[in-house]
Amino acid sequence: MDTVELGRTGLRVSVMGLGCGGHSRLGLAAAKGRQNAVAIVRRALDLGVNIIDTAESYGTEEAVGLALEGVPRDSVVISTKASSDWHGRLSTGEEMRERVHACLRRLRTDFVDVFHLHALAEPDYDYAVSELVPALRSLRDEGKVRFLGITERYGREPDHRTLVRALADPWFEVAMVGFSVINQSARARVLPETRRLGIGTLCMFAVRRALSRTDALREVVALLVERGQADADDFCADNPLGFLTDGPASSIPEAAYRFARWEPDLDVILSGTGSIEHLEENARSLMGPPLPEDTARRLRRILARADSVSGN
Repeated sequence: MDTVELGRTGLRVSVMGLGCGGHSRLGLAAAKGRQNAVAIVRRALDLGVNIIDTAESYGTEEAVGLALEGVPRDSVVISTKASSDWHGRLSTGEEMRERVHACLRRLRTDFVDVFHLHALAEPDYDYAVSELVPALRSLRDEGKVRFLGITERYGREPDHRTLVRALADPWFEVAMVGFSVINQSARARVLPETRRLGIGTLCMFAVRRALSRTDALREVVALLVERGQADADDFCADNPLGFLTDGPASSIPEAAYRFARWEPDLDVILSGTGSIEHLEENARSLMGPPLPEDTARRLRRILARADSVSGN
């Protein structure tokens, strides 16, 4: 597994990160049980994955903590997060401190490497900066958090507007950004600034529903055409991205992972799963070579205007 530096943090991380949320949540969303979740985490470590991303809201922190028992703490990078919302209202700074400590207990660790403000939306941004960021910075000073991060509410803001605003402030050292074949807008709107500032990048949504189900992909492409963000003539009606499996890749998810993996300025590509078999399949994709340049160029051209869908 290739490794890179996560922005200016100095953390050396695998290019594949294990995402513990999404639709699968390590299989817990399908009631596969905690032992299955633990086995997935441990197999990811065996494959060379050393960065694991979870969250308060995912319900997977306890499984991650159990899986990491006995693993040298300095051999794994733990990323977790909590939103500004708390029981139907905005969290206070003191509550955020308590929530971070609860995350640490569930993860069975004294500190986390990256703690993100999770899915921060534009209406709550000023409050989060004034009330929650100071609490998180104090936890960083105490050694409970090493680096502060932010994740965007990509399903509602596929145009990255809050994340773009956040990058203008000095608080965040890591950013979780949505990027995929069907929405590449972060290339122009987010990544030049993260590169300039040395902010580490975790890519989410590289493969979601629209890139794993042909019927969902047809719906998304039709929506993009309707919105004037794609041209119908560039896509096959029955299988819109079928050209990806005519030689360049064995499946559209494989091609999508490889496309994201080799995007300059994306450090880590997060991949979620509920089974070891699927984990290994995703790892093979992310350890593969770049797509042929003519294929990558075609994807960049036909979806250059798309910025209104997340693919979820």
